Amino acid sequence: MGITNSNKVISTDQIDCSGTLRVTLALTAAPEIGTNPTDIVLVLDRSGSMTGTPLANMKTGAKTFIDIIENATDGAADGQIGAGSHIGIVSFADTATADTQLITSVDTLKEAVDALTAGGRTNHADAFTKAVELFNPLSNNEKVIVLFTDGNTTTGLPPAPIAAAARAQGIIIYCIGLIGSNGVDVDVLNDWATDPDSSHVAVTPDEADLEKLFAELAANISKPGATDIVINEVIASDFVITSVLSPNKGTATMLNSNALRWNIPELGVLQSESAVLEFFIRHVGQTSGTKAVNQSITYSDKEGNVVHFPDPTVTVECEMIVTPEPCPVPVKVSVEGCSDAAVVDVGDVYQESLGRILQLNVTVKNVCPGKRTALAVILTEVDDKKEEHPRGMKTITIPAHHQSSCRDILVRCIKFVVPEDLDVSGGTPNALCNQRNFKVRVIAHSIDTDFHCCESIVTL
Repeated sequence: MGITNSNKVISTDQIDCSGTLRVTLALTAAPEIGTNPTDIVLVLDRSGSMTGTPLANMKTGAKTFIDIIENATDGAADGQIGAGSHIGIVSFADTATADTQLITSVDTLKEAVDALTAGGRTNHADAFTKAVELFNPLSNNEKVIVLFTDGNTTTGLPPAPIAAAARAQGIIIYCIGLIGSNGVDVDVLNDWATDPDSSHVAVTPDEADLEKLFAELAANISKPGATDIVINEVIASDFVITSVLSPNKGTATMLNSNALRWNIPELGVLQSESAVLEFFIRHVGQTSGTKAVNQSITYSDKEGNVVHFPDPTVTVECEMIVTPEPCPVPVKVSVEGCSDAAVVDVGDVYQESLGRILQLNVTVKNVCPGKRTALAVILTEVDDKKEEHPRGMKTITIPAHHQSSCRDILVRCIKFVVPEDLDVSGGTPNALCNQRNFKVRVIAHSIDTDFHCCESIVTL
């Protein structure tokens, strides 16, 4: 059956500027269907929300699935599912119907798919019940349910216990979700599907992708288990890998701070197996925005399976940085030809007393959108009697930001020049190597408020 599913998921869709993500790579493989007879039940949603092109695209995908399985079982398009495998069709809306039993006739299967019409609510519990009833418990064939739906449960019993009972019987459950008018709760699909969830659930917002999802699943089901698997993962330059956990299959090696390699000698050769690798990455970029986690990810194996992993994105929110004092503008100087001396006028500069330069950074916490902030920085020097002497004050207006929530603002490069002739900290007067002791106080207030004067009118 080859690689029957592949996935890549991240632990959250939003982090701060130095936030960390857990990344999960997952693969599932199973033996070749030609030597591993398999009974497959296609469980198809025909509720009212499927009306129109969603139903048409689902029918195309289901029939493509049937064609791929037919060809894989006996290598010929002869109208029959071969090698002891079968396919059955169950459709559901208010209730579920077994449109066929587990059969081998391709024409009968396609006729059942073409006959589906949309209408009614969504009863997933009955869909699972009817699908399980099609399987012969005495058969040694592998048992697979492929459930397609475009919405959440709207009628019937809770489906989760029925799906769990099916899995306990050894039935493998895959879920394909279309984000339709009712939306699809991916967590619910994960709960129904066989573990690991990440390799047994596929969701798309585009109904045009349905044929591709059905085809990829059928193609992977029909191939042999994979051997000599090599996965090379390179993450985007705004992230670094901080740690790699040991996978449940094979070995993972961190090549550098942005790349790792996962080797799996064999997977799904004798029975259906899943492989999972987890690693952690940290954002090290300086800009906000929605960013792709992958730079690239490649897959290869001895059998030539074609595997595609999703490209997840995360929203990064970095703090605003205010730099109130720019650095001096440099003067360009060049010496040309064979000249061994040059005289250059570099302009004017104001003299400052011999002294120290203190450069301070401060973070103003929880500045809300649309609010300007007045910031005052007060510097004093402490003498050997613990008395304080004023050394300067600076005021800065921090512009308003327009992010979606309150955030921290970093203000950089607040500079004070402290002449040595003001040294009161003790030691040799005006000596550059003296230790000088200072205190810094920071005050911040929002400038923009909703205060309005109230005009009072007194009538006698």
